[in-house]
Amino acid sequence: MKLLFDAGINGIQAEKKLAALGRNIRDVNAVIISHDHGDHVRYAGIYQRKYGIPLYITKKTFETAVMRHALGKFKDVRHFQSDGEIIFEKISVQAIPTPHDSADGAIFVITSGNKRLGIMTDLGHVFNGLQEVLLTLDAVFIESNYDPDMLTKGPYPAFLKKRIEGPAGHISNIESAELLRSASSKNLKWACLAHLSEHNNKPSLAIETHRRIVHPRLPLHVAGRYASSDIFTI
Repeated sequence: MKLLFDAGINGIQAEKKLAALGRNIRDVNAVIISHDHGDHVRYAGIYQRKYGIPLYITKKTFETAVMRHALGKFKDVRHFQSDGEIIFEKISVQAIPTPHDSADGAIFVITSGNKRLGIMTDLGHVFNGLQEVLLTLDAVFIESNYDPDMLTKGPYPAFLKKRIEGPAGHISNIESAELLRSASSKNLKWACLAHLSEHNNKPSLAIETHRRIVHPRLPLHVAGRYASSDIFTI
């Protein structure tokens, strides 16, 4: 079973990036969308029409995305609840709703056998229950969007800075590291810092911040904005 989460890059890019890792996009069994923002859903229609991949998306997210983005036509759309679960053979995907400023956003916990992987970006803020979920995971992709000092001194207008650091925006390097601090001494095998801002963060700064706070034995990776990451296993 092969699952793809979100559709923010075009089909040619996705096909090439997967091929470079020895994967074929036509083998993907499902595309699962986290929320309606363009960098997560813009090319969902291409994945559906060109590659025939079923689209899994909440009803509200789908309706909002269709209104906001030119997604084109779909033949196979399957809805799930943002607080529900999707079952694929021996794999389950638990959706957990977030306070991010989207129509019906969710993060995901993928369970296969006794292994649990979290995909946790666009969180809004560190909401109740998030830490408890982290403590159950074997590995996680976690948002580490901005450095507070870079955001304050950066080029964004005041309203956008307020949105990013507000309760419906993103979490900072420090907030991400504090989330991982207690989980890193439990079952967690690795964490990959994700959704880093191009203008308000740097991979080196994100790693440095986490290394000051997180248990030193926890392997840390950074998901690049453009280049493919390595293949991670649990």
